[in-house]
Amino acid sequence: MYVILVYDVGEKRTAKMLKLCRRYLNWIQNSVFEGEITEVKLKELKIEASYILDRKEDSIIIFSSRQQRWLEKEILGKERAVIDNFL
Repeated sequence: MYVILVYDVGEKRTAKMLKLCRRYLNWIQNSVFEGEITEVKLKELKIEASYILDRKEDSIIIFSSRQQRWLEKEILGKERAVIDNFL
């Protein structure tokens, strides 16, 4: 599945959340990640994030689609992180 993950966490937890998300997805902009991920890996990510997250103050939003081709992406301005796929 293809996901876009956006998080908003307290300043003290930002570095930990960034490091966690980078292990599973591609960083594209501050607090925004995207990429292909299996359901099992997504579940792992959610579990690990729940240990970092303060549910009273923080949030994570995950948009998912079966395939990336069902999403249209348009970038205005500078692309923060170019994702090249090598086969």
